[in-house]
Amino acid sequence: MAEIIDGVLETHPRPCPQHALAASDLNTVLGPPFRQGRGGPGGWLFMVEPELHLGPHVVVPDLAGWRRHRMPSMPEAAFIETPPDWVCEILSPSTMSLDRGPKRRIYAEAGIGHLWLLDPGEGFLEGFALADGRWVVLATIQRSETVALAPFDAVPFPLDDLFPFDDPAAPALPET
Repeated sequence: MAEIIDGVLETHPRPCPQHALAASDLNTVLGPPFRQGRGGPGGWLFMVEPELHLGPHVVVPDLAGWRRHRMPSMPEAAFIETPPDWVCEILSPSTMSLDRGPKRRIYAEAGIGHLWLLDPGEGFLEGFALADGRWVVLATIQRSETVALAPFDAVPFPLDDLFPFDDPAAPALPET
C-alpha cells in the first residue's frame, strides 16, 4: 500500500492477519446497526481502505465512515475527496508512527470529526473527537470492556469481539 503524506511517498506492507481480521470484524460489528439500521440508527456508509485525497495528501485509513447525507451518491473516481466523518486506524508496528503522528494531524486538518485507533496486539481502542481543531480523548477501552464511543455509542459492543483468537471459550470449527 502507498500513501502521500507531507509530500513524501510512504509505502507499507500489506497488513498481518490479526490487523486484517480486526478491521473486518469492526466493519461487521458496525454495519448492521449503523449502515443498514438493523438494531441501530442507520444512516452511515463504511469503506475498507478507501483512498482519500485530502488537500495535497493521499491517505488510506483502514476503515472510514460517512454520514449518508454527506455522500448521497457513489463517487465516480477511484478516490474520494469528501472527508469522512469517522476514521479508524488499526495500529501495527510498521504504521503506528504515521497513524499517531502525521495522519492524525491530517485528519484533524480535514475536519474529520472522530478518530479511533485500534491496537489488536495490545488489545485496546482509543477514541478521539475533534474539538476546535484538536483531538480530545473520549476514552481508552481495554480488553473485556464494552465499546460505547461516539459516533457509534448508540449500540455498544464488547471490544473482545474484535479479537476472536484471544477468546479461549470461542468454539473452534471441527476438523474435516
